[in-house]
Amino acid sequence: MKIALFSDIHANLPALEACFKSMDAHKPDAVYCLGDLVGYNIWPNEVISEIRKRGIPTIAGNYDQGIGLMSDECGCAYKTDNEKDMGKISISYTNSLVTPDERQYLRTLPSHLRLEFQLNSDKLNLLLVHGSPRKINEYLFEDRDEKSLMRIMEQANADIMCFGHTHKPYHRILPSDINPDTHFRHAVNIGSVGKPKDGNPQGGYVLLHIDENASVLNKDSVKVEFIRFDYDVEKAAKAVEESPLPNAFADMLRNGG
Repeated sequence: MKIALFSDIHANLPALEACFKSMDAHKPDAVYCLGDLVGYNIWPNEVISEIRKRGIPTIAGNYDQGIGLMSDECGCAYKTDNEKDMGKISISYTNSLVTPDERQYLRTLPSHLRLEFQLNSDKLNLLLVHGSPRKINEYLFEDRDEKSLMRIMEQANADIMCFGHTHKPYHRILPSDINPDTHFRHAVNIGSVGKPKDGNPQGGYVLLHIDENASVLNKDSVKVEFIRFDYDVEKAAKAVEESPLPNAFADMLRNGG
C-alpha cells in the first residue's frame, strides 16, 4: 500500500495545487492530511475547499484549532516579540477571511487518525497526529532524545507515527540499535506543503510504503519516500506582500525558512 501524507499548507493555494498534481502522478492508494490548512497567506477558504472537494480525511492542526474556535491564539511557539507581533497579525487576518462554513469544518476536525494493519502474526499500528499524541502543538524535532521519542510512541501504541508541525521532514527508526528481537518503530515528520522551514522552498510531502511483509520486526519493511515539488513561490510571496500580512512571511517562502 502506498499512502500519501501531507501537512502544513498554511493557506498557500499555489503550493497545494502543485502538491495535488504531484500526488496524482504518483497514484497513491490513500491520502491523508495532517492539519494546519490555514494561516500566513491569503487563501484559507480555497485550501479548505480543495481538500474537502477531494474528500481527504484530515486532522486538526494547532492553527486550524485556533481559527475554528475564532481564537486570537494559534498555539504557535514564537520565540521573539517580533515573531509574536507578526503572529498576531496573521491570526487576526486569517480570522477575518475564514467563512462560517469553513470555520465549522475546522472546528470539527478530529485530533488524530489511527490505522491498524494485520499483515502477519503481529499488528502494525499507524498513528497520524499533527504535533504529537500528547499535544496538538508539541514540537517533535529530529534531535529529540531517542528514549523520549520511544516513550511517546509506546504510550500511544504507535508502530509508525506520522506528524508535521515543525515543517522539517525526517524519518527516524527506533531503536537505533539492531538485534533480531527488536520491535522497530518509525517516527516520520512529513514536512510542509506550503511553508517549508528546512532551507528548501519546494513544497514537500511523504509517500509511505507498507508492503505485504511489513512487520515491526523488520525495519526495512516500511519505507518512507520524501517528495519535493516546485510551485509558483513568487505568486504565493507576492500575495503576502499585497496583503496586510508581514512581508517577512514572503521572504520565508522564498528562502524556505
